Amino acid sequence: MVEDVVGCKWSLAVLGLVRKGVRRPGAMEHAIPGSSKKVLNERLRKLVRFGVLEREAYPEVPPRVEYRLTPFGEKFAVLMDGVERLQRELEP
Repeated sequence: MVEDVVGCKWSLAVLGLVRKGVRRPGAMEHAIPGSSKKVLNERLRKLVRFGVLEREAYPEVPPRVEYRLTPFGEKFAVLMDGVERLQRELEP
């Protein structure tokens, strides 16, 4: 599971955006250069299945869906912060 999240640039990009408050798939698609709707939806479904994100669908017209970090996702985000700090320290 961890490899699927950490080893995928799209998952990390999605998690970074959700942490910054970008919760709607359309906004995520625009904010991640080179991503496609298909790849984004696959990553979002996988992150929900792993318990990192939760999905909320609102009964509106047009339909609105938002994603947010779960408590486990919040803990995972702390781990991501540590990896990013380590990466910056190792850069020449």
